[in-house]
Amino acid sequence: MSLEVNDLSIARGGVRVLEGVSFTLAPGRALVLRGPNGIGKTTLLRTVAGLQPPVSGAVRVEAESLVYAGHSDGIKATLSVAENLNFWAQVFGKSDILPAIEAFDLAPLADRAAGMLSAGQKRRLGLARLLVTGRPVWVLDEPTVSLDREAVAMFARAVGRHLAGGGSALLATHIELGLEGAETLDLAPYRARAAEVDDFDEAFL
Repeated sequence: MSLEVNDLSIARGGVRVLEGVSFTLAPGRALVLRGPNGIGKTTLLRTVAGLQPPVSGAVRVEAESLVYAGHSDGIKATLSVAENLNFWAQVFGKSDILPAIEAFDLAPLADRAAGMLSAGQKRRLGLARLLVTGRPVWVLDEPTVSLDREAVAMFARAVGRHLAGGGSALLATHIELGLEGAETLDLAPYRARAAEVDDFDEAFL
């Protein structure tokens, strides 16, 4: 199930940040976005995920095939780890949470309230949600934040298995995950040009 982005221009706070972005993400592939902080990686991911409209261009992906994981862990503090995963599984019409628990080593924490977890444990739980959605296209914004080296390896293995099963992943990360066949997209060439100032504008500067 492919994700296609065609000539996409996006804005943050009403100001264009990227223009003319195009790529295709095929099943079984991962694409890592690169670029300095502030270039627009988060804005691009949110636009691809349908959380904000583009200025122009198009995102083509089959409805109900995409899941987005951003900076928020998306967990309910009063529910246990297992209850959180069961909640999200039900939202996406699934029932089996065991693969998610095993992938992120959450069995020892299954009965613990999410609000009592450390930052890294909360992040592992948040990422485990991906495995209960059943959706093939993962859009991930800095997924390894708060993770130690061992947990980063867990996440990399989970993504690798997802790709091997025909899924795909679009992600922004500064961590080298060692994903076989992963491609990178440098966003620097797509940085929007600064708006030109005409004579009328200059009169008020």
